[in-house]
Amino acid sequence: MSSAVFSEILNGLYENKVVPYLGSGALFDATHTLTGAAMPADSDSLILAMNNGKPMAPKLMYEFPRAAMNQELKKGRNFLGQFLTKLYGETEWTRASVHNWLAEWKPAYVIDINRDTQLQDSYADEEHTLIVGLARMAANEFRFKLYHFDGSDYSEISQEQVNPKLPILFKPMGTPKPEANYVASDADYVDYITELMGGFAIPDFLKEYRKGKQYLFIGLPLNRDSERMVMSDIVYGAAEKKGWVLNKNPTAKEQRFCKKIGLEIVNAGVEDLLSAAS
Repeated sequence: MSSAVFSEILNGLYENKVVPYLGSGALFDATHTLTGAAMPADSDSLILAMNNGKPMAPKLMYEFPRAAMNQELKKGRNFLGQFLTKLYGETEWTRASVHNWLAEWKPAYVIDINRDTQLQDSYADEEHTLIVGLARMAANEFRFKLYHFDGSDYSEISQEQVNPKLPILFKPMGTPKPEANYVASDADYVDYITELMGGFAIPDFLKEYRKGKQYLFIGLPLNRDSERMVMSDIVYGAAEKKGWVLNKNPTAKEQRFCKKIGLEIVNAGVEDLLSAAS
């Protein structure tokens, strides 16, 4: 991996021309404060955590949304929300190195498809705008909620009330705080992606702000359709070269996808990025 590429990426990040986009691998070193167990973040570990440590049928193990749909049909939608809130809102985890790094320089815009709160914790001492993804909300024409954090508390705001000078934290798949909302099951993803494609899951100010940006995908596997579809719509309007993906072992499917949409695969892991940044 050439240092010149990392230098280009890091310069872009620090100038807020390149946007960090966090996948499950960004939490690679977050662990349970008591047991030392790794935080469940990727598809397989989430399924195991949801199913009391036991694997599910192979067709359900394919992807978390599919397994979550199975559990929703059996136990109700509230089960998923309670599971994710207990996992990410009520369990103590050590800080991930990526989040410590982000907290040092606080980017103007971060996308985080994980459902934990570490990104929000990184901005806990300064004002910011939080966008949380929603699904299947009959009373809401949009598929997001907007919050203003004043340095101590969150309050829900309208699009017109957003302060364009504040950092933007985008949690498309949800978070336990300030109120628990998640996109988790297949039915959630279908609804969310449909509205994302229709323009109802992105606030207008963000549609404007994101034009011409590049992205660095940190710990994001691109071998599953749901994550690829969410990503493609969230980065709509990006620069012709959309950015970079950290991936030491890309599959043929990932290589084809990245070539098609204009992403450069960087033969490096999250640890390599952190090492270059330090």
